[in-house]
Parts: sequence; C-alpha cells; structure tokens
Amino acid sequence: MKVGVIVFPGSNCDHDAFYAVGHNLGEQAEFIWHDSHSLGSVDAVILPGGFSYGDYLRCGAIAKFSPVMAAVKNFARAGGLVLGICNGFQILVESGLLPGALIRNRGLRFVCEEIALRVESTNSPFTNACERGQVLRMPIAHGEGCYIASEETLDELASDDRILFRYVNNPNGSARDIAGICNPERNVLGMMPHPERAADLILGSNDGLAILQSMARSLARAAA
Repeated sequence: MKVGVIVFPGSNCDHDAFYAVGHNLGEQAEFIWHDSHSLGSVDAVILPGGFSYGDYLRCGAIAKFSPVMAAVKNFARAGGLVLGICNGFQILVESGLLPGALIRNRGLRFVCEEIALRVESTNSPFTNACERGQVLRMPIAHGEGCYIASEETLDELASDDRILFRYVNNPNGSARDIAGICNPERNVLGMMPHPERAADLILGSNDGLAILQSMARSLARAAA
C-alpha cells in the first residue's frame, strides 16, 4: 500500500501520519504538497490534522480551493480510499465529499484529551479489521469538532450504516455522538479523533492502527 499524505500550509499532523503508515504499519508513504495537480501512483490518501491556511474564514474553507483537492476529488470518485483526520475531516466536509458541517465545540473551548470511541460498523474499508462495538482509545485536539447536519441527513447516515464511529462520552456536542462518517460509496472517511497519534504503544495506545490495517487489508483484497 502506498499512501499519499497531503501537506497544506498549517498542517501539523502530516509527519505523524507519515510515520504511522511508514513505521508503525510498515507500508509506503509519501508527502504530496497542496499545490500539486496530481496524486501520482498512490493507493490511498490521508488529509491530516492541523490548521490549514490558519483556519481563516472557517476550518477547511480555504484548503478546499487548493489545486490538490481537485485531484483528491477525482481520486475519490474513482473509488480511491480517502481518510480525513480532524482538519482533514473539516476539509472533506467543506469540499462536499462528506455531508454536514463542523462547528465550534459545545463548550466553546479547544479540547485536547484521550477519548473513547465505539466502532459502529465494520462494513467499510476503514473498519473491517475492527469488531462492531469495539471501543478504541485515541486522542482528539480540536476547537471546531462539533458535527452537525439536518435531521434528514442524520437519519440517512444512520439508515445507510455510514456512521462508522461514535463517541462514548461526547466531548464536543456532536449530533448523535458522531465521531466519524463515510460517503455513500464507503471509500471516504472523515473523523475527528486521531488514529495516527494512537499507532504506537509508546504513545499510550495503538488502537488507531486498526483503521490503517483495515485500509491495507481492503487494498490487498482488491488487488488479489
């Protein structure tokens, strides 16, 4: 598996994702700069956390205009795996690849702590190495992580089994405890918790590896 890690001005989790894929997972990773018009020959893409373009206007609102996002959209439409983490989730929503919006946390404060999230579905390329109901421990670090959407959209996400993760103890006020969702085709995942920061026991948890392992397993099966 070859994973492209997109680097926006203001990204601060790009090296974490690169290390998690290359060192912890043992797969190939490469950086792709925001002004690139091509993703090259990658099998999957990660949009990392951080503060792209300083989070001016809204989180992810400027990053969606980066040249690389046209390539990411085409890649996703062709069935490529796209994982957006934290700011990456915000960019995916702003770009229209995922529904809803991410707004200020319920307490109007930046939250940075380890949380527990529950796997709601294993029917995706990002969760097939997990078990339904499994509780994963990984950190969050965001000020605008409260996921909202219309009741119609929330019902659709639930009925289509597209809510892949829920918070056990909702830290930011997200609607229906949503921590991560996928698109209808199930190849694009956006999540606020950071699996790349929970990919090594030296960090306190390696539960995040299950998501990366799921991606690798899905791609291996597709290639078989």
